[in-house]
Amino acid sequence: MACPRLFLIDSFGFIFRAYHARARSNAPPMRTSTGQATEAVYIFNNMLRKLAKQHRPAYLAAIYESEEPTHRSIEFAAYKANRAETPPDLLEQIPYVRRLLDAMRIPVLEYPGFEADDVIGTLAGAPRRRLRVVIVSSDKDMMQLVTTASPC
Repeated sequence: MACPRLFLIDSFGFIFRAYHARARSNAPPMRTSTGQATEAVYIFNNMLRKLAKQHRPAYLAAIYESEEPTHRSIEFAAYKANRAETPPDLLEQIPYVRRLLDAMRIPVLEYPGFEADDVIGTLAGAPRRRLRVVIVSSDKDMMQLVTTASPC
C-alpha cells in the first residue's frame, strides 16, 4: 500500500507567489467592481487546486505565521529589518485567502510566537509512522529538512 502524504503549505509563501505571479505576467490588476484586489486570492486558489489535482495528497494543511511577535523578533529586534513592507492591496487579501481555506475545509495551523517555517519544521521532523510529509515552500531554508528516507 502506498504511503499517505501530508502536504504542509507555507501559506504566506504561496500567497506572495500568487500575488507576484500576476505582476510577472504583465496582466492588469484583478479587482472587483468595488475596487477590492483579488489576484492573490484567485491565483492562490488555482495554485492550490493544481497542487491537489496533480499530487492528490491524503492530507493537506496550510501553515500561517503567528499574528503576534515571534520569539525571533523579540530576541533580535533587527530580525527581518531589511524586508520591504507588504503591499497594502496584498494585506487586504489575506483574510480572503483564509476564508477560501476554510471553505475548502483545509486546516490552518498557526501557533502564537512562531513563524510558519518553525511549525513546518517541527511537524516535518516529528516522529511519524506510515505518513510521508511533503513541504510546499519556496523558502530555501526549508531545504535542510529534505530527506530521501521514507518513513513508511
